[in-house]
Amino acid sequence: MIRKIGVLTSGGDSPGMNAAIRAVTRTAIANGIEVVGIHDGYKGLCEGNFETFTKRSVSDILSRGGTILGSARLPEFKNLEVQEKAVESLKANNIDALVVIGGDGSYRGAKALTDLGINTISLPGTIDNDIQGTDLTIGFDTALNTIVECVDKLRDTSSSHHRASVVEVMGNHCGDLAVLSAISCGAEIVVTPETGYDEEQIMEKLKFLGNRGKNHAIIIVSEKLCDSHALAGKISENTEFDGRSTILGHIQRGGSPSPNDRVLASRMGEKAVDLLTEGVGGHCVILHNGEISSMPIDECLSLPRKKNKAIYRLFDRLV
Repeated sequence: MIRKIGVLTSGGDSPGMNAAIRAVTRTAIANGIEVVGIHDGYKGLCEGNFETFTKRSVSDILSRGGTILGSARLPEFKNLEVQEKAVESLKANNIDALVVIGGDGSYRGAKALTDLGINTISLPGTIDNDIQGTDLTIGFDTALNTIVECVDKLRDTSSSHHRASVVEVMGNHCGDLAVLSAISCGAEIVVTPETGYDEEQIMEKLKFLGNRGKNHAIIIVSEKLCDSHALAGKISENTEFDGRSTILGHIQRGGSPSPNDRVLASRMGEKAVDLLTEGVGGHCVILHNGEISSMPIDECLSLPRKKNKAIYRLFDRLV
């Protein structure tokens, strides 16, 4: 029987994490289960940085970005002795089970704790949408909206100065943010891990656009694929456009979560508590075809990354 659960956020923050914390806390309390908020991720777990939560503890956090629990990376958590220290910390505070909100690294930590006897459920909290098995991750929709707002403003100034704006967005080896923002903003070129980076092809496309009388262009590029500043310089040297680069960076992580992210996080938080009360551990909560369910973490992490061919075909047809 579950009497007390802990909840923590780990890895990069994402809008909607607070909504998930709120849902976990209030669902558990409604079921007569005590809740402990664990500050600073797995680091705080090992150090015993705990706070007893009430319903009031999570009041007025639904609309806040980031995470009230904080987050800290702890690479050492992959070591068995560190994991065992975390288990000791949980048992010393009579915490029976745990909810972890984060990305794939957080998932691996959650699975390790389950293997050591602490049932743990993971929620996909990352703006990158790079967790397999779930159609959407918590924070993705908000980040996409932030990118679209920024690119729309860049297009205004680009069209006034005959510019080609290279906009670098996050994604961590997943092109969903890039391609969906490119479709949403009417970008002329998109570069993602799925398309690959072909500099010659980019230059040829820009020359073609210039010859057609186009006075501006937007190029959306996923992070880690090229040097965006260098690409902008080459565009200035080799085409009629004035190349400028904009790296949106961590601005994509911030801001009040969208209604979609608030609802998704709330649904997933509720499901996490339901799974724990059923004695399930080592699972991650997923959204598939509009339904909230779960799957084993091992299975999730073993799934191959898939390119959404229909989305890329749509972009190609709309350019």
